[in-house]
Amino acid sequence: MHGAHTPLREPTSLILTALAREPMHGYAIIGEVAALSDGRLSLRPGTLYGALDRLTDAGLVELDREETVDGRLRRYYRLSPAGGSTLAAETERLRRNVEAATARLRARTARPLAPRTAGGLA
Repeated sequence: MHGAHTPLREPTSLILTALAREPMHGYAIIGEVAALSDGRLSLRPGTLYGALDRLTDAGLVELDREETVDGRLRRYYRLSPAGGSTLAAETERLRRNVEAATARLRARTARPLAPRTAGGLA
């Protein structure tokens, strides 16, 4: 699904992150994604299940088990080995980006910016 240089979309990354610790059912994933994003991302059930279908088809997520709760079927999903590798690669990519941005910001604050002169080239 994702090559070495293709960044994951944030919802995909957060779904994989939610499943990194343990298998979860859909509504638990929705809650975990909301918590991981500090409430910025609120997945609707239809959106989540569509994403889970795509991630399963791509081999990043696997069905862990099914159980019946209050007369309804509940499916639990887990991160597959390929999903774990994809999440690790994405985490490393983001880490490198944060390091580069942090270094540039530190360098920027360490030296004052030269004043701009009126009428000069921008």
